[in-house]
Amino acid sequence: MSDLDGTKASAMQRPSTDDKDAWQAYWERQGQSWRTKPEIDSERQKYLDERRQITPDIKEGIYPFKDFKLTRADVEWLLATHENGRGPVDWSKESQWVRLGLDLRGSDLCGIDLTNLPLAGMVGGLLGREWPDATEKQRDMAAVHMEGATLLASHLEGARLRFAHLENAHLNFTHLDATNLRGANLMGADLREAYLFRVRLENAVLSDEKRIGPRLADARWGETNLAVVDWSQITMLGDELETRQKRTSDGKKKEKNTRLKEYQVAVRANRQFAVALQAEGLNEVAARFAYRAQKLQRVVLRRQRKFGQYFFSGFLDVLAGYGYRPGRSIFWYLVIIVGFALTYHALGQLSLYPPDALVFSLTSFHGRGFFPGLGNEASLHNPLVVLAAIEAIVGLFIEISFIATFTKRFFGS
Repeated sequence: MSDLDGTKASAMQRPSTDDKDAWQAYWERQGQSWRTKPEIDSERQKYLDERRQITPDIKEGIYPFKDFKLTRADVEWLLATHENGRGPVDWSKESQWVRLGLDLRGSDLCGIDLTNLPLAGMVGGLLGREWPDATEKQRDMAAVHMEGATLLASHLEGARLRFAHLENAHLNFTHLDATNLRGANLMGADLREAYLFRVRLENAVLSDEKRIGPRLADARWGETNLAVVDWSQITMLGDELETRQKRTSDGKKKEKNTRLKEYQVAVRANRQFAVALQAEGLNEVAARFAYRAQKLQRVVLRRQRKFGQYFFSGFLDVLAGYGYRPGRSIFWYLVIIVGFALTYHALGQLSLYPPDALVFSLTSFHGRGFFPGLGNEASLHNPLVVLAAIEAIVGLFIEISFIATFTKRFFGS
């Protein structure tokens, strides 16, 4: 054997310690770059393999890893040895879409770091054919528990996660193509930059008791049907909630630049989500999140010390809610009309009944003022004429706002 061959053989040997870097290099050479942990010992392997042979019983709630706490190393080994060594489901190959991944129904994966793992086809809840005849209790017993799990860049394409518990899970960059999340609990989940193509969300719980939704900045919704979700359960996205926290998770006060960036992310999250909802024809729901985006953008302007834009933004909010609150335009219309009518009555002795003052205010507001009974007093110096001109200017702004508001609201322009 040459020196080169000997070096190669030595390099392929399994690490004899728990050195993280050595194991990662070893897995890389084995073509399993998603593995990061030292391999579990033979006794643990035997135990997991025995559990894997357990025949599921839906009625009794019996599953291979039901109520069993798994570690990342356990999951890595199970994936590598799935289906007698065939390995994990490769979703990039259409021929493998019919394969089922790991059966982790009822298992405990809470708080586990599952970053970058190939969990495509994973079974974490009842299958479609099993669902109709199952009771609520049976459905809950089959649900996998992944609360607080980190699924950064993980592959969950085609996963069956119906009724699954994903509260506060981190799903950033996660691939969820064709994943079944019907009835899943996603309270507080971090879905930023997740790939949500053709995800099934029927009856999914997306908010907590305070109606705070998941974090959705840069999530890719693809062909996911958003119309099947009751979006009234969410009043605020988790991205916005994060901006309201003045301190980090370890209790340190956030820097000004950090909070500014968080507000910018929250603006983007709300706008992107509004666009996705509007594409599904959910205009009323989309308007809510688009409005929140505008209000958050106003905070961004203040933090950027762009006070001119900040105050003008506030004016638009009060006047018409940025076009999403048409009732405000009507309110200010009535306030201006009645307010100026009372002023005309006080200064010009125009009667309130008959409603001369009201008629005068209406015509002045719409820029068609006339001055009956004023005679020669209807000069440019007459207080009523000056007030009518002021009301005409105010009326112009109100009318523009009114038209813009209703155009946006009812025509989506």
